[in-house]
Amino acid sequence: MSAYRRVAVVQHAMCEDLDRNYDATLAGIERAARQGAELILLPELHASEYFCKYQDPDLFDLAEPLDGPTRRMLSDAARQFEVVIVGSLFEHRAPGLAHNTAVVMERDGSLAGVYRKMHIPDDPGYNEKFYFTPGDLGFEPIDTSAGRLGVLVCWDQWYPEAARLMALAGAEILLYPTAIGKDPNDDEDEQLRQLDAWRTIQRGHAVANGLPVLACNRVGFEPDRSGGGCDAEFWGHSLIIGPQGEIIDEAGTDAEVLIADLDMARGEQVRRLWPFLRDRRIDAYQDLLKRWRK
Repeated sequence: MSAYRRVAVVQHAMCEDLDRNYDATLAGIERAARQGAELILLPELHASEYFCKYQDPDLFDLAEPLDGPTRRMLSDAARQFEVVIVGSLFEHRAPGLAHNTAVVMERDGSLAGVYRKMHIPDDPGYNEKFYFTPGDLGFEPIDTSAGRLGVLVCWDQWYPEAARLMALAGAEILLYPTAIGKDPNDDEDEQLRQLDAWRTIQRGHAVANGLPVLACNRVGFEPDRSGGGCDAEFWGHSLIIGPQGEIIDEAGTDAEVLIADLDMARGEQVRRLWPFLRDRRIDAYQDLLKRWRK
């Protein structure tokens, strides 16, 4: 296996029409594959609009089993283009039991692995606790022909513990399918602060763990169809980041496909220069298991 890995993030918008969303996803996958990508990351919940802006039991109809249409679409694309794809779906596991789930498809179309989102937000416009049960698979990397992938999902990206546990389990790349944006009611300064904080936390995961990071966001305005006023405008700015936190490429606010060649051997050199894993005081971290410490 080459020391270099060509990776891609496919940033696009979603609408009410699921078929149009599938078409946008497939077009991005094809574009990335035609440019030689071996590993392609998609946004969070790319099959539909971001439905968690409000609470509606009828929206559970969007959930699908692991072998449902979204996974089949991704499987066919992975097989057709011979690429590894990290996608996202609203997983129906049982009546009233659903997850926000990332699926990893191997280049032959088989399912390489699954990650269920562990950290579930509950904020205005992000009512995810109503829809999603927290993940029960832990922080386990997924082995693929494109490397050992530490797949996490959106809200997970604010937790250094999640990234660290993936790194300690041998992840070679951290990947975050994401749906995050600005509140149109916030002033411009607050919107920019939030975007910069989001960009900074991804770079921090790369630095702290000596790993490249891919974060793929959605774009576009999506209305609160309940009339509750929690409209969302997803800011895009998908990222490909190197193991010292350097931004290799960053998208804008429109649909875009980013392509980069990652030097997978460079992480070893970075960790030799910055041996954070060596110097961790694992004998002194017991209090991290507490909710709060006085």
